[in-house]
Amino acid sequence: MAISKQIRRIAIIGAGPVGLAAAKYLLAEKCFDKIDIFERRSHMGGVWNHCPGTLKESLPTQVPQLSPNEPSEEPVWLPEGSREVQHPIFVSPVYDTLATNLPKELMAYGEKRFPPDVQDFPWHYTVKEYVREYGEAIKGLVRFETQVTDVRMNSKDGADWTVTTRCLRTGATTTSFYDAVVAASGHFDVPYLPAIPGIETWNEAYPGIVIHSKFYDSPAPFKDKKVIVIGSSASGLDIGNQINEVSKGKILASQRTDVYLSPSTATDKAYFPEIVEFLAPVEHERAVRFADGRIEQDIDAIVFCTGFLYSFPFLPALERPIITHGRRVQNTYQHLFYIHNPTLVFPVLPQRIIPFPLSENQAAVFSRVWSGRLSLPPTAEMEAWEASTIAQKGDGGAFHLMPFPLDADYLNMLHDWASTAETRSGLINNGSGKLCNRWSEKERWMRQMLPEMRKAFFTKGEERRSIKTLEQLGYDFERWRNEQQHCP
Repeated sequence: MAISKQIRRIAIIGAGPVGLAAAKYLLAEKCFDKIDIFERRSHMGGVWNHCPGTLKESLPTQVPQLSPNEPSEEPVWLPEGSREVQHPIFVSPVYDTLATNLPKELMAYGEKRFPPDVQDFPWHYTVKEYVREYGEAIKGLVRFETQVTDVRMNSKDGADWTVTTRCLRTGATTTSFYDAVVAASGHFDVPYLPAIPGIETWNEAYPGIVIHSKFYDSPAPFKDKKVIVIGSSASGLDIGNQINEVSKGKILASQRTDVYLSPSTATDKAYFPEIVEFLAPVEHERAVRFADGRIEQDIDAIVFCTGFLYSFPFLPALERPIITHGRRVQNTYQHLFYIHNPTLVFPVLPQRIIPFPLSENQAAVFSRVWSGRLSLPPTAEMEAWEASTIAQKGDGGAFHLMPFPLDADYLNMLHDWASTAETRSGLINNGSGKLCNRWSEKERWMRQMLPEMRKAFFTKGEERRSIKTLEQLGYDFERWRNEQQHCP
């Protein structure tokens, strides 16, 4: 199924890593008249724009937090650096002490390497500068300090979409018309915090003890405190490790399942199963009960590293909704196209993936579809794909989950799909257009070894700052392959 109309005007929501990749691949098609990128912050980089820890500490955590249908976040205006001019600041889950859980060899965009002199698992500020450099050539397309407030389907002016924006500095609203929309706003705005029995009463009695990882910035506030860290994701592991260095005794690591990065047989922390009840304050002192029956009391802090809900508050009026419970994005084909009008896309919905190269591959596909060089299957076939994925993975958080090798297979599928596009005179690569990423045996090996590599890196302590390559860390692909070939 080809797009039924010619697309000329495109809106991209977000100038983070995903929105910038989208713009580059759309520009490479050389057939669109207008590409506007709307960014609510004053800079490119999206979620990698770290916000002050004092701001996070001043904001309450909603307990519980189950609804994805939250209004768009309002900015806090703060001076930036030594300048007195204030800028709109939005809360980012990136914390002050964050280094990535990906090596730069695997994390990078296909067209841009990380600097050779930065540590192999880069600090968050390194990634921010890297993304800004990646987007420098297209910075002129970005409308900064502009928040998208509403996107809805229409047929006015021959356009499919009406996009309403608000200038954050002046408050002025503007309505424009576009043929296609890239919703690259990310999914790290609305925290998910489960409704465990007793948690609301407990939170009222002990305000400020329960927080979500979105509002964590450093281990300093947890010094000499008895702390529970809930969640087995990479953020739960990293935040737990940091707090463990300053807390009163070992942290209590509460995990529903063993995390592949740090099994509960380890002895670095006190491992517990999930919390099943927050015990009544009239009977216990800051106490919780775990699934195995154990009770711990005198808890000083609890950090929920339980992820985020998918939320697109600027898309409330779709006839076929994309968000209900927020655990996945509905009515999508291949985790990307809105089935009922494929001129709307949602890049990088999948989780447990490598986001930068994935954003390029998805952009390569939808830019070719919108330029008419690539077709989609009929609507019924796209609906059947979604139904079969639900049957296989369920209708919840697992729908978009792609642990290795699923992520590698998906990345390569997108590459191969994009490579079937019709050639067109005037495009680079003999008319094929801008190339994307295909993982070879080396990238798949790095991806498979990632949990082990990450553990090895972060056990190096301060020495890790001098480790600039995986080879320095002891992971040499060529040596590994030679060993494999000579195994009996």
